[in-house]
Amino acid sequence: MKDIKIGKRVISETGDCFMIAEIGHNHQGDLQKALEMIEVAAQCGADAVKFQKRDNKALYTSEQYNAPYENENSFGSTYGEHREFLEFGWDEYVQLKKCAEENNVEFMCTPFDFQSVEFLEKLGVSSYKLASADITNTPLINYVASFKKPVFISTGACTMEEIAMAYETVLKHTDKLVLFHCVSAYPPEYENLNLRIIMTLKREFPKAIIGYSGHDNGILAPVIAAMLGARVFEKHFTINHSWKGTDHKFSLEPTGLRKQIRNLRRIGLSLGTGTKVLNEYELAARIKMGKSLYSSRALERGQILSCEDIVIKSPGKGVPPYKLDDFLGKKLLCDMPAETLLSYEHIESHKECYTADEIERLTISTA
Repeated sequence: MKDIKIGKRVISETGDCFMIAEIGHNHQGDLQKALEMIEVAAQCGADAVKFQKRDNKALYTSEQYNAPYENENSFGSTYGEHREFLEFGWDEYVQLKKCAEENNVEFMCTPFDFQSVEFLEKLGVSSYKLASADITNTPLINYVASFKKPVFISTGACTMEEIAMAYETVLKHTDKLVLFHCVSAYPPEYENLNLRIIMTLKREFPKAIIGYSGHDNGILAPVIAAMLGARVFEKHFTINHSWKGTDHKFSLEPTGLRKQIRNLRRIGLSLGTGTKVLNEYELAARIKMGKSLYSSRALERGQILSCEDIVIKSPGKGVPPYKLDDFLGKKLLCDMPAETLLSYEHIESHKECYTADEIERLTISTA
């Protein structure tokens, strides 16, 4: 089975689910909010926190950078001003990474351009996450993979052929690859999630671990994704849905993130081994609610037992009902009152009804 080591953690096909709390720019350009979000995500049980890094002037054309951007979610009068307001610099990133380390969560970040990769490499990140928008950006993928660190790539708004191209580009450098099934809608409707694609990705790209990066509302979809084979999960995270910004409406608040992680952790525990056994912790219920054979009324020694002489009742602490035929037509060896729990010692030639193991058990129990 494939394992990917990221920082202090290991992502495995057979291990616990790996949960990334995507903070992105939900911090609103406020360092203190960002630090608080790291701490809260860690308290909720996240394995990693993730941010986004852009060199805005290198990333956007002058036309897009200078385009008017005045709306309820804007932090500037132009798109460039809006993006610059949300962007952290070197000193802030040093503090963010340190905060993640102190809270025992992995620090992750998505670079959107070559300059941001260089920034993050200097910072010393342990992995790279690439957005769906860069699934066709093989020069950037190639550059990121050349550092031979774990690479995470989302696959929204693309074709299978484009995923294959990104997959092969990474594998030229490293096999430490996670491909996220992703739907590029914010948020997507449940009928558009197409979660069965996870099984397709597992089949088509066997050298990658498959994950799910969800913009969906709620905590159901990742659980379904996990049942279909996803092992790594990314969900947007916020402290308050009412905060200004486009991503808060479909982000998980702390209670939601905590429940999401709890439910994902329970999947591995609840699936078990697939082997059916009678467990000791079930025995009390089996006895209390199960059924056994009892005398239906007062019976006399020498009586030949018939269906009218035997009833099936709870508790089930004796001979089970499927052994009823063993008693029919047999001579009773003793008197007994009504509702006596029947046993093989009560009937003549009872040893004929036993296997060798059952005879040995009876001999020990009656000795």
